[in-house]
Amino acid sequence: MAREENNFGKGLLIGFLTGAAVGSIIALLFAPKSGKELRADIKNKSQEFIEDADTYLANAKDKATELINEGKKKSERLVAEAKVKVDSLLDEAEKILSDAKDKAGNFAQTSKEKIERESERLKSAVKAGVDAYKSEKES
Repeated sequence: MAREENNFGKGLLIGFLTGAAVGSIIALLFAPKSGKELRADIKNKSQEFIEDADTYLANAKDKATELINEGKKKSERLVAEAKVKVDSLLDEAEKILSDAKDKAGNFAQTSKEKIERESERLKSAVKAGVDAYKSEKES
């Protein structure tokens, strides 16, 4: 929408300048002046229009430079924000991975201890069974 208004404004300004130039030339041609005066007037008016056009182009160049600089600043800001978010996500992912490793290590340690306890219990039961067998055999 803003772009359409900007294009409309440019078109309006160019149309105004063109109309002013054509109108001035027509007015000079129909004015009751001598050829020398008319040529001098046409030369002066054409210089004025050239100066106006140069001013318009300089303003347009300044505006374009401003827009380009604003775009660069916005893109740099967006890149910096994205980098911060990516770093945050990477830190969070590393924390989750570390937590998972700790939980897996704790689970493995707990399982190992449980197996060792059961193994000791089984060894004790087998030894008790062997002892009971020997005592039965001896009696």
